[in-house]
Amino acid sequence: MSTHVPTTAVTTARSRWAALVVLVLPVLLISVDNTVLSFALPALSTALQPSGAQLLWIVDIYPLLLAGLLVPMGSLGDRLGRRRLLLIGAAGFALVSAVAAFAPSAGVLIALRAGMGVFGAMLMPATLSLIRNIFTDAEERRLAIAIWAAGFSGGSALGPIIGGLLLEHFWWGSVFLLALPMLVPLLVLAPRLVPESRDPRPGPVDPASIVLVMATMIPLVWAIKTFAHDGVTVGVVLAAGLGLLSGLAFVRRQLVRRDPMLDVRLFAVPAFSASIAANLLSVFSLVGFLYFVAQHLQLVSGRSPVQAGLLLLPGLVLTVLMGLLVVRLVRRVRPAHAMAVGLVLNAVGYAVILTGGRAGSDAALVAAFMILGAGVGMAETISNDLILSAVPAQKAGAASAISETAYETGAVLGTAVLGSILNAAYRAHVELPEGLTAAQSAAAGETLGGATSVAAQLPAGVGEALLDSARHAFDSGVTITASVGLVLMLAAAGIVLLTLRPRA
Repeated sequence: MSTHVPTTAVTTARSRWAALVVLVLPVLLISVDNTVLSFALPALSTALQPSGAQLLWIVDIYPLLLAGLLVPMGSLGDRLGRRRLLLIGAAGFALVSAVAAFAPSAGVLIALRAGMGVFGAMLMPATLSLIRNIFTDAEERRLAIAIWAAGFSGGSALGPIIGGLLLEHFWWGSVFLLALPMLVPLLVLAPRLVPESRDPRPGPVDPASIVLVMATMIPLVWAIKTFAHDGVTVGVVLAAGLGLLSGLAFVRRQLVRRDPMLDVRLFAVPAFSASIAANLLSVFSLVGFLYFVAQHLQLVSGRSPVQAGLLLLPGLVLTVLMGLLVVRLVRRVRPAHAMAVGLVLNAVGYAVILTGGRAGSDAALVAAFMILGAGVGMAETISNDLILSAVPAQKAGAASAISETAYETGAVLGTAVLGSILNAAYRAHVELPEGLTAAQSAAAGETLGGATSVAAQLPAGVGEALLDSARHAFDSGVTITASVGLVLMLAAAGIVLLTLRPRA
């Protein structure tokens, strides 16, 4: 991607902030969609009876395609105009979301979620690159990025509450209709408030690079999920090898092309690469935790979706507040230190889960999420600011595409890695009563939601025994997942401090 040239200037403070409000709408949409689906998993599991692998694919296919297509869609936006692509993505996302609300099976829902990922990738690339070019003052830009990042957290806070209300009164598919109230204002206001921008000399479309991106992401995530279910198999080894080789081929292609789809040389900037790693791992910790806690609060603790959402609300509010407060903090401390503190807070959150969450304490889980939310808010705001500040303005499009790709890759891996560990622990420890049909055994043995549905069909004593075993089996993976999260967050903090230390 080359120079980012706006065709409509945004010169006044009022017009800049009005444009930011519109640019936050797709951010809210993406985050609401991810969080709402986590809370809809129990009802969805009961209604569609997905296998454990299908359940993970329902969650992951959307951010997986989103992550793989962000860079290609950013390149397409250079040619067509970012605002135009934003509007196309909004219209398509609205249509597919409305259809997904009435999906008749898990397979159909996976396909529709894939469509949402394609159109979602059209929505995202414009936001950060436009912010980088609209807000030229460093202090003003940092606040704008904090508000942008707060949009993700705000959507995460809004999703469980509104989604919980919908799930208590309507069917699971109603959560997908939440996209419509956010997209209608976007479609109306964006043409008036958001400046159109495109590259006057865009590079050629590179289909081979697009194929290599997808050939890297999809096999690697499939290998992680299948390894957790079946262990080391020939298919797992081949898929992992294909993903790694495709990734190497993609990097090599970008290095030799005159107009690369993605300027991988940006990773040679220490502040950029370290911030990308912090960004990815922060989202990994947040999404992986939400996958566990949303099901625990509803299916283990027996709380309603609204009650579960309200319990997580303090942590989500802290994510927003700390993302805004860290803008003031970095006036007194180095940004690298503030980002490292955020990552250490993530580690402390997982340490609380490791010590208190194993006992199934909802209070410990809420406290852990508050600490983790504060850390994610700090780390996300500073990492995104450093990502954009570490490169020239004309590279903002490439930098923002990489930043958003890291965000979505973290979301994919958070569910794929930690979710697969939880599912594997569940299958290893659940004890099924005798007398179940083959279909009941398959459903109850795969997921906690499936066991809850099967238990309702059994005599009281047998059903209660199955539920008790299923709940303990689900929570048995918390020690492993919390340990993985703790180690990764401490490693990320160390990377930031070492890479971004002052140099003579």
